[in-house]
Amino acid sequence: MSAELWPEAAFPTLTDVQMERIRALAEAEEVAAGQVLYSAGDLDYDFVFIESGEVEIVRAASPTSPEQVIVPHGAGRFLGELNMLTGQAVFLTARVSVDGRVRRVSSERFRRFMSEDTELSDVILRAFMARREILRTGEGARSVEVLGSRTSVEALALRTWAARQEIPYTWTELESPEGENLLSVLGLDVDNLPVVVTPTEVLLRATPGELSENLGLSYREPSGREYDLVVVGGGPAGLAAAVYGASEGLDTVVFDSVAAGGQAAASSRIENYLGFPSGLAGAQLASLAIVQAEKFGARITSPCVAKSLQVVDGHLVVTLSDDTEVPSKAVIVASGAHYRTLDIDRWSEFEGSGIHYSATDLEAKACTGASIAVIGGANSAGQAALFLASRADHVTLVIRRADILAGMSRYLADRVVADPRIQVRTSTEVVALGGESQLSTVRLADRLSGDEEEVPCQGLFCFIGAVPASDWLEGVELDKDGFVLTDHDVPDESAQPFTLLRRQPLPFETSVPGVFAAGDIRHGSMKRVASAVGEGASAVSSVHRAIGI
Repeated sequence: MSAELWPEAAFPTLTDVQMERIRALAEAEEVAAGQVLYSAGDLDYDFVFIESGEVEIVRAASPTSPEQVIVPHGAGRFLGELNMLTGQAVFLTARVSVDGRVRRVSSERFRRFMSEDTELSDVILRAFMARREILRTGEGARSVEVLGSRTSVEALALRTWAARQEIPYTWTELESPEGENLLSVLGLDVDNLPVVVTPTEVLLRATPGELSENLGLSYREPSGREYDLVVVGGGPAGLAAAVYGASEGLDTVVFDSVAAGGQAAASSRIENYLGFPSGLAGAQLASLAIVQAEKFGARITSPCVAKSLQVVDGHLVVTLSDDTEVPSKAVIVASGAHYRTLDIDRWSEFEGSGIHYSATDLEAKACTGASIAVIGGANSAGQAALFLASRADHVTLVIRRADILAGMSRYLADRVVADPRIQVRTSTEVVALGGESQLSTVRLADRLSGDEEEVPCQGLFCFIGAVPASDWLEGVELDKDGFVLTDHDVPDESAQPFTLLRRQPLPFETSVPGVFAAGDIRHGSMKRVASAVGEGASAVSSVHRAIGI
């Protein structure tokens, strides 16, 4: 994208009044041409406002491309983008090109300022979000390069994580001339794939966890730091808890085992969420919620797996997969559910090379012009079928039940049935998969007649529900299906710890005092985005009552 086409919101010139408010917080510094204010790879940097002179934002040279100036900034402009809020490593370098004077605001003071000055924080936040979009779609995307095979499960995991985190990156398929050239330039072979080139390192056989560590998104606090609130799970319930917890003054951290957004982020479109009559993509809703939570000071980390929850000397302690212990005054369990799979041969073999659990642009691009199948009868399956029909050659919606209305909202079912690009197969199951390294066919069985038919299928999208991710919880009462029991559903015999506190479990509180549950993991939840958001926000109200803050 050329500079002339960049949105005005990305590079505002501040008014005199706004500049004075920044000067009141900032330290002045004379700068000279060639001086670097911050570099790609830095994990922390100051908010910088330019009083005079000029600063250019530069993408450093990489093994595949020369250095490039992305944009120059002059007097009245400020530097930075979303990584000032997310804690991500810096993607680009800020270098003084004309002598002048700048004002610096420390990152800690900047965060406080962003939560206190509504008018100016809105201007800055809009600019940061617009700049991140420019990075993701323009030359800045080459700050991180991912190279891998189009059929690689590991490469898909990297791309999914990067997309969910809105990391500016470029993807190069090994099976292309560009991919072969990049592998040669790097001096590597296929055994090193997937490869990620970041501003500071070349990662071999890279994983989302390693990339997160490199980019500063993994949990970096010392073991033993106590928070007011730990939220486990970054779906709609967890993100709502983070927004309301942090905005109300609670020192809050969110741990998500995959990437913030949860299953909602895998939805191509959510049309029945209040306030969005035209609908919005689940990933877009998650992205906005993440920025909102981080604006108020919440820390969101992924991939970061919570493996246990215990009460130690009267304190709640969440232990992570690397054995880091995180004490907290309260915990909200919003770990949601794991995707359910079909128990048929070769299922795991085709995961990532034909079988998908989400229908976003990332998966849809891989299915352009192909024949695909969507399994499931709920709204998520219907939305996926409609979205994918705009890309694929043919979509088969496979539903076990005899009536599409048994699990799908009428407005959506009517739309699916009316779409000539979608074939609805009720009372039908997928019973076999075919293909060599890539899925190419599925076998469908009619549950009424018993007849079977093999049909072409290059992409199988599975939306058949999920099972609660509660296996890491210790001492928390669950129902027979593994969902967490809360408030009035906690059995009397399990509520004894509350006797000493002289109270009953609060709304959304589990059988362990100070531990709350919200969203899909909670017994009796509605399994809808709107209700999950409401539960996450409401649970924070109970947290305040429990810990007296």
